[in-house]
Amino acid sequence: MNVALVHDWLTGMRGGEKVLEVLCELHPNATLFTLLHNRGAMSPTIERMNIRTSFIDRLPLKTEKYRNYLPLFPRAVESLDLSPYDLILSTSHCVAKGAIPKRGALHICYCHTPMRYVWEMYDEYFGKGRASLPARAAMSFFAPRLRRWDVASSDRVHHFIANSRNVGQRIQRYYQRSADVIHAPVDTSLFTLSERDDGYYLIVSALVPYKRVDLAIEVFSRLGERLLIVGKGPDLQKLKALASSNIEFLGWQSDVELAKLYAGCRALVFPGIEDFGIVPLEAMASGKPVIAFGQGGALETVIESPGLSTGIFFHEHTIEALTDALRKSQRFRFDPRVIRVHAEQFDRSKFKMRLQQYIQEKLQLHQPGAR
Repeated sequence: MNVALVHDWLTGMRGGEKVLEVLCELHPNATLFTLLHNRGAMSPTIERMNIRTSFIDRLPLKTEKYRNYLPLFPRAVESLDLSPYDLILSTSHCVAKGAIPKRGALHICYCHTPMRYVWEMYDEYFGKGRASLPARAAMSFFAPRLRRWDVASSDRVHHFIANSRNVGQRIQRYYQRSADVIHAPVDTSLFTLSERDDGYYLIVSALVPYKRVDLAIEVFSRLGERLLIVGKGPDLQKLKALASSNIEFLGWQSDVELAKLYAGCRALVFPGIEDFGIVPLEAMASGKPVIAFGQGGALETVIESPGLSTGIFFHEHTIEALTDALRKSQRFRFDPRVIRVHAEQFDRSKFKMRLQQYIQEKLQLHQPGAR
């Protein structure tokens, strides 16, 4: 059986790429299709695949400014030639699920979210104060077209897997399709139980608007507590301008260095609304509590209850709410061992087994020509 993997873009190792890495391990002889590939940015497992890119990979400024080509992404993913392939496995948060399979092929999509840029997070990316006037004007024209394409292209998928119940509900809302939930994985073997507290809080995040790193910076600038931020993105300079001297930007870090940072932190701060959120599980695999905004995927991983608590929620995107949650976490006695055991439920090995079983079951049931 000829297998094709389809992924939106290969520009760095984030949560979606950890799922792709598992698919590459399950299908090492597959061809990996993507809109663009910044060579050397991925793990060795992904880099050694047979990677084929779209015309986006040959456009100027694609390394850092590829999101500016968003209106071209549907055409780019449709241009990928999947005609030789019997099984299509896409991992999608933008357009990968819109790749066109040949007649009779089986297409399974592991969906991180429907295209967030034009649905629930449109204002976070293109609202007033978030994007330039030309960008807002362009997206007022393109967004309705992208939404129509996103819905129509969902019919090219036979089976959706959602990375969380939160995303499963979104798939139902926008595509009118059901989705099976297989929670995204965390490789707990990369992280060790730590009871050390080196006196800093930690954020691990892409620096984009919806992550709400700006809110955390405002709070920590006022409190004077030490905050380390791991990540990069288009908002880097804007966020640096907001930050006081007790806040450090470290860029992206290797798995080894990141594990050390988790081990030494007092707690992870997770201020955005995530589709699922692997980062909180990485922190919890290190025995560290999470201070999380109480919406989205965090509700499926972080627990705040008298009997079992792995973190503290705040429920408003305000300075006061996050400050109160920080103060509450400082008064609470968390058990690092309990936190670690909770994270192990989402271990990568269990995810890999569930995903492999799911694909095999759907292959056995597949009737060529059926939706």
